[in-house]
Amino acid sequence: MLCQFTFKNYKSYRDETILDMQAVSSQGFEDSILSGGNKQELLPVAAIYGPNGGGKSNVLDALKCLHSLVVFPILLFRGQITVQAVSCVPFLFDKTTPQEPTEFEIFFIPDAEFEYRYQISVQKGRIVEENLYRRKLAPNSRISMLFERTEGEIKLGASIRKQSINTGVNEQMPYLSFLAINYKIEPINIASKWFEMCIIKNYANPIEEMQLVMRADEDSKKKLVELLVDVGITISGIQFVKKVDGNVDIMFEHTLNNHTYQLHLSEESDGTQKLFNVLPLVIIALTEGRLLVLDELDAKLHPKLLRFLIMLFKNPEINQRKAQLIFTSHDISTMKSSVFRTDEIWFAYKNDDEASDLYSLYELRDENGNHIGPNTAYDKQYLEGRYGADPYFSNMMEWR
Repeated sequence: MLCQFTFKNYKSYRDETILDMQAVSSQGFEDSILSGGNKQELLPVAAIYGPNGGGKSNVLDALKCLHSLVVFPILLFRGQITVQAVSCVPFLFDKTTPQEPTEFEIFFIPDAEFEYRYQISVQKGRIVEENLYRRKLAPNSRISMLFERTEGEIKLGASIRKQSINTGVNEQMPYLSFLAINYKIEPINIASKWFEMCIIKNYANPIEEMQLVMRADEDSKKKLVELLVDVGITISGIQFVKKVDGNVDIMFEHTLNNHTYQLHLSEESDGTQKLFNVLPLVIIALTEGRLLVLDELDAKLHPKLLRFLIMLFKNPEINQRKAQLIFTSHDISTMKSSVFRTDEIWFAYKNDDEASDLYSLYELRDENGNHIGPNTAYDKQYLEGRYGADPYFSNMMEWR
């Protein structure tokens, strides 16, 4: 589970920015909260709203950049990918930031025993700092250092120092990835495996939107059909037909008057195609307890379908493996207290100096200095500009 993600000097974010998945007390939906051990409570969902160009997608891009830095060298070593290029673009509307490193820090809980803290700073493709720590999920537990790296010098923690580990590594290679590739060290493998388990997809990218991730076993297909039927898609089965050129055609079966008809996936509606793309990822995340990160999840989806997907992660009977969903959205109809807690709603907007800012609804106060209440009409107040993340709406209302 993700606890907290912090980044600095990445794309439109110049200053330190925090996306916090730690739950605040007394915000409702108590049964949906995920237990992280040692009384730590985490959120199952985070939704990021804001105007076009405000920086919503860049929050997820930052998380994807960190994920790629760690995972790509491992996948390249296994032969699962052929290209490793990862670009950490700094904030460019400043005289000094283009020459400064991009910084990432992440806290996560990969199992029921430890919380990990990973830090990495990248400057023009070169890793200038990298650290990995962990802390046992128990009262008064101490933080133990696994390794520390500063300007090419690497210091090993006591738990892995005795294993005759090479500390000479390419300045472009994360040491976490290097250790995962070359050694069988339990805490290292647990940390790298958590990164590999994360699913990050950008539906604003046409290429990624066309890529399908689905398991072809009968159980997975059955679960997918059941979910599609639950949301009103009248299909009775899915078939994968292998073509002569090695590609696969995906056929949807529709049963009407005891007769089965087949339609190619491309002949289904855009919304059905989007669901077919998203639901396999949702099933994998819920089944295996993964972090699922989706940019523009609401694109081509009816608001009720979006709400359905969100509530899957907030249902403790369904989300038994403590999966999490982080997504961006323009769909204001789901911005309601019946769907979200105030600490699950986030806003991204751009300041006058072109630097983005990110904050949660919980951080805001009303006219009396109180937190926004759970019975507030979040969507209405957002459109009124009272949350500060929709600067052009008031101008639109004045167009006569």
